[in-house]
Amino acid sequence: MSRKLVIPALFFLSIAAFTILMLTKVIPYLSFEPEIDFLTTKTDRVLAKKDFQVGFYVHILSSWWVMGIGLFQFIPSFVKKYRRLHQTLGKVYVFSILFLAAPSGFVLALYANGGLPAKVGFSLQCLVWWLTTLVAWYEIRKNQWQRHIEWMMRSYAVTLAAMSLRVGSYVMVYFLSTKPIETYLTVTWASWVVNLIIAEVLIYNNLGTYLIHKIR
Repeated sequence: MSRKLVIPALFFLSIAAFTILMLTKVIPYLSFEPEIDFLTTKTDRVLAKKDFQVGFYVHILSSWWVMGIGLFQFIPSFVKKYRRLHQTLGKVYVFSILFLAAPSGFVLALYANGGLPAKVGFSLQCLVWWLTTLVAWYEIRKNQWQRHIEWMMRSYAVTLAAMSLRVGSYVMVYFLSTKPIETYLTVTWASWVVNLIIAEVLIYNNLGTYLIHKIR
């Protein structure tokens, strides 16, 4: 493997590993018991609300599979060899975010711990996620391939906020010794804002052009 491929390979492997790890976290929730991990941070009043219940289970499932689907969409060899499958998975990705993951995430944002800063942070994340995905879909409908890829990069950057949130929390707690509330409010915003900044840097450095060249 050439040196140029080492970093992309490590990046894809880390996302694949995290996606598998997340599945092991999602499965216990499917027992629909309230005394599991994240749900223990919510009051009985919140847990009893139907919109929270539906939003939570829709979100954890749809967010998991869009992360896995999105990973394959940026592998040039996969896209080039399996174009029809790429298109089908792309439609599933877009539909899942526009109608399942982002709307359900917005519902959960309304019940976020941490007060107004957390609620606003998660709400904006869902809004940006929804809009970047919608624009990506709009651009491919116009056959604007490069713009489509660039907006998909932005969309997937927000999708990966789930991974950034957990990695960022670990680093802040165990290496920076931050307090729980400081950690929580910081990663609420940084997990998706920093990801978007990284995506913009990659777009500025012509990663979209590179992917188009490889696919064609």
